[in-house]
Amino acid sequence: MSKPVKGTERSAAGRAPVVVVAGGGTAGHIEPALALADAVKRLRPDAEVVALGTERGLENKLVPARGYPLELIPPVPMPRKPTPELLRLPLKVRDSVRRTREVLDRVHADVVVGFGGYVALPAYLAARGRVPIVVHEANKSAGLANKVGARFASRVAVAVPGTPLPKAEVVGIPLRRSITSLDRAALRAEAREFFELDPDAPTLLVFGGSQGAASINSAISGAAKDFAEAGVGVLHAHGPKNSLVVQEFPGRPAYVPVPYLDRMDLAYAAADAVVCRSGAMTAAEVSAVGLPAVFVPLPHGNGEQAVNAQPAVDAGAALMIADADLTAAKVAELVIPLVTDADRVAQMSAAAVGLGHREADETLARIVLEAAGA
Repeated sequence: MSKPVKGTERSAAGRAPVVVVAGGGTAGHIEPALALADAVKRLRPDAEVVALGTERGLENKLVPARGYPLELIPPVPMPRKPTPELLRLPLKVRDSVRRTREVLDRVHADVVVGFGGYVALPAYLAARGRVPIVVHEANKSAGLANKVGARFASRVAVAVPGTPLPKAEVVGIPLRRSITSLDRAALRAEAREFFELDPDAPTLLVFGGSQGAASINSAISGAAKDFAEAGVGVLHAHGPKNSLVVQEFPGRPAYVPVPYLDRMDLAYAAADAVVCRSGAMTAAEVSAVGLPAVFVPLPHGNGEQAVNAQPAVDAGAALMIADADLTAAKVAELVIPLVTDADRVAQMSAAAVGLGHREADETLARIVLEAAGA
């Protein structure tokens, strides 16, 4: 009989499980990791959760703010494609793996959960053969770190069907509890007042990521008169480095431009529909709160944003417009008829909620605890 990995032995002894999450770098990796951490603590309050990160990542701000200890390891930049250097495990990779293994031993890890990126790869390699591994992939097109980790993981969880990883289980993307438990109807009046929006008018939320998106800003603001004439209010986050001046139309619902949205919960509650990019986290949040969406995928990279949006489009919860096709005229043609059709909004909202991201945090937490032997 093969010897069980150390984490399984510890949990079998009845001790509280120790979960190590590897999701540093960007918010797209960190936020699902923290949502998973929160869900683990809800299901097993005695569990310990430790996060892995590097000195340069956003995790240095986000992880301590959520109350979790952060262990720093050397970063391993991820190449777009497998290379001979990666396969030979160069010095930088070996050093990061060694340091990560020291962390896993010191905290007595029972399971490692990776969310991809340059923190996940050394975590997978350090844990291999020692500690059970759970992989979570947010994008339909898996990244290199998760392709490697999935080869020797105990469980592999993915956000959407069709992700080409072995043993993939579809669970959705773990999201903050403040999003998954959001009661938009109950907060609607407060949200409209907070942003100084019309309390009763159909309302569109617009954002292009934390820095805004010039193409979305131009097309939506260019249709300001059309929104006013249709009786539609607009809450438009244009990005802190951008400016947006929109003509006012007295007697019509307000068009409210803001640099940034600190209260996304209220922004979601104020809206009947949304125009936005389709990063994995954005697409999941919009679906979880039940907002009909018009996704405008980022036209750069490997096209993963269009792939992220497709499940919602297929389910009838969203429309998708190519960035190059987004004009003020297209907004007037497609967006305004959507946001002003209450029956269509209700149908699309129900379809969005049906995509399943609301339960992803606790579903993944149960998988993680099971892998830990807890």
